[in-house]
Amino acid sequence: MAKISPVSIKYMIHANFIVEGFLEKPDVIGALFGQTEGLLGAELEMRELQKEGKIGRIEVDLEKDNKKTIGKIKIPTALDQSETALIAAAIETIERIGPCDAQIETEKIEDVRGSKREYIVDRAKKLMKGLQDGTSSREISNEIKLSSRTEEIVEYGPEKLPSGDLSGDEIIVVEGRADVVNLLRNGVSNVICMNGTKLPETISKLSHEKDLILFVDGDRAGKLIIQNVVTNARIKYIAVAPSGTEVEELAGKEILQALRKKLPVQEFLYAERRSVEKQADSFDRFYNQKAQQRQTSNEKETSVKENKEVAIDEEKIKKIFKQISGTGNAVVLDGNMIEIKKVSARALTTFLKRTNQRIGAIVIDGTATKTLLEAAEDLECKAIAAKNFAATSAKLKLFSF
Repeated sequence: MAKISPVSIKYMIHANFIVEGFLEKPDVIGALFGQTEGLLGAELEMRELQKEGKIGRIEVDLEKDNKKTIGKIKIPTALDQSETALIAAAIETIERIGPCDAQIETEKIEDVRGSKREYIVDRAKKLMKGLQDGTSSREISNEIKLSSRTEEIVEYGPEKLPSGDLSGDEIIVVEGRADVVNLLRNGVSNVICMNGTKLPETISKLSHEKDLILFVDGDRAGKLIIQNVVTNARIKYIAVAPSGTEVEELAGKEILQALRKKLPVQEFLYAERRSVEKQADSFDRFYNQKAQQRQTSNEKETSVKENKEVAIDEEKIKKIFKQISGTGNAVVLDGNMIEIKKVSARALTTFLKRTNQRIGAIVIDGTATKTLLEAAEDLECKAIAAKNFAATSAKLKLFSF
């Protein structure tokens, strides 16, 4: 680029010029030397600076257009900032090049060392990526691996989905960028994410070109993602993280174990249905057993206890209703209007089906569903206070404050 050593170049002056007429490169260079001569003193004489190696070879690019000549000038310097700025300002004073009127304007002064620093950083990363295990301490080795693998993340498709190397026939689909980072960190590179729970069109199209493995978190949200994705894309396998964990949290061994346990979509969905059915059967058996226990217990009660009337304290019920308003909770009272249990409104029906305690009244911050009313009737509850009622009851006194 210049007669001076590239190592010593500090700055590059970029200037634009326009000339009213046609000329050649030597005309421009001659004007730079000739018309700045004596302008800044002997120490900053451009011709002498070039002889001393403080200014490199001046480059001129030009083109002729409609009786004009336009172009660019590049002047490399090894001077300091202030001296370089003076040279850049001095060339703007040139008003003629050859026989033609001219105008020169400095566009910018580039710090060449900044470009060198960027090159050094990029080159260092490549060298680090090429290092083999054992050439350094384990901590440094892990750091190098993490850096190189994280940098392998690219953007794929119009949605710019974070992904790894998708050149193979099999691709792992995960939910978010953090999942991609974790898989790359642990050596699994054929991965792409959906950037959320909604399936992008890019992945839907990709499913017709590659074999996709859907890898989801081991929670309810993961199951919902499975339902959405298998409906809108051609998924071949499904892998699930251990129950209660997320893909981004898994260690390397856990990732490989989960992927080894992947199932074809139809097998996975069938296994899920069987699991739900077994849970339902188990709950039904438990509920029937509790119902039989309550029936037996009721049969053994004395007629005096069965016919005993519960005194409904409406003021106390109203007070409790105000206390739990906005909490989403429920309070269960016994026959003496004494609190025996406080649960969330969602868990109230389950509690009533499992208890065999005598219930006097129920106060709930929410809606009393038909199922809830039936469970309360089974326990011979006398009153329920709620914001709304989904059904009526002939056996219960209903309050809504």
